[in-house]
Amino acid sequence: MNPPVPVNVHYHKKARQLELAYRGGETYRVAVELLRVCSPSAEVRGHSNEEAVLQVGKKDVGLQDISPVGNYALKLHFDDGHESGLYTWEYLYDLASRQDAWWEDYLTRMHEAGASRTPLGIEIKQV
Repeated sequence: MNPPVPVNVHYHKKARQLELAYRGGETYRVAVELLRVCSPSAEVRGHSNEEAVLQVGKKDVGLQDISPVGNYALKLHFDDGHESGLYTWEYLYDLASRQDAWWEDYLTRMHEAGASRTPLGIEIKQV
């Protein structure tokens, strides 16, 4: 079975979200932070689960560019310099359609590591 291919991809710069629209009206908005911390690159995933590198301080990351790769993927160019992962249609659809589970896993790993999503490692609360 072929993975769904988006018919439209739009970056909402201010919201830092990538919108993926599919045939039939299915639409998802995915936080760029989630795309960055779940990058399919070897730099992030390693070559095994033991080699995976937890990405911290990526809450404010954005995109500089989006490049198509053939008919099967997108290359996302993040403003922190990361651009080595290829986001296949299948991977993008899984991330978008199951993003609650991806977020939960990421936040659990962050908590277990005592790490922070903010670049400075501190949470700032406004009152």
